[in-house]
Parts: sequence; structure tokens; C-alpha cells
Amino acid sequence: MARVNPIQVQKFLTGVDYPVSKADLVRHAREQGADERVVATLEGLPQEQFDTPADVSQAIGEAEAP
Repeated sequence: MARVNPIQVQKFLTGVDYPVSKADLVRHAREQGADERVVATLEGLPQEQFDTPADVSQAIGEAEAP
């Protein structure tokens, strides 16, 4: 997975109502103009539901860990 900064991802998730599904995160990010790296990062997350923005950032960090 291409490495992206979780803060960069959060920029495209402003306005999301949590809890939220992964599919809705991807849709929202696309609507906010996220590039393919951000979309691919979200699509590659193992969780299907996120309760907070911190959960998204944590999942990104875990997914990108070596």
C-alpha cells in the first residue's frame, strides 16, 4: 500500500459522521477530491467500521507498519 500521512487522509474526511463504514469513508473521501493514494489507503484498511477519526488514523498506521 502506498504510504500516506494519516493527517493527509483526515483532511478528506472532514464532516464525516461517526461511526462510519469503510465504504462510506471511501465515498466521502472521493467526494472531497481525495487522490488515488488516499482512496487506496482507505480501501485497504482491514476494519469495516470506524467509531472515531482516531480509529481511522490508527488503522492506517497499523496497515502501513512494516
